[in-house]
Amino acid sequence: MSVRAAAAVVAAIGVLVSAGAAGAAAADAEKGRALAEAHCSRCHVVGTYNAFGGANNTASFQMIIRMSDGLERFQTFYARPPHPVFIRIPGIAAWSNAPANAAEISLTLDQVNDIATFARTLEKVPIRRKSNQPRHP
Repeated sequence: MSVRAAAAVVAAIGVLVSAGAAGAAAADAEKGRALAEAHCSRCHVVGTYNAFGGANNTASFQMIIRMSDGLERFQTFYARPPHPVFIRIPGIAAWSNAPANAAEISLTLDQVNDIATFARTLEKVPIRRKSNQPRHP
């Protein structure tokens, strides 16, 4: 799939998620925290749970939520590379048939909203650098 086509899919899913979120039950930040720690922390730093963990080239939850489109990124992460290869959402067709490059995860849209709600609680959590990385002026 081309980058343009993938961007169109992400935009369309974002509209669906936003529309669905308005009528859905209130998202639960605590459930989102538990999901993020269980699944997302293998690649991302998630709050203070694994402040010095995650993959070196992967943005932390704190960094993502501070981006101008951070909340949208959390609401549509399952459609953003590399996630479509290993995240499955019942009722939403995967746009990639590539073999999973990590253990597959199945989440509902309510759980995606729980994760996004949890991420919003991290807007003021400090972004930490790994101690072995030099600081650049």
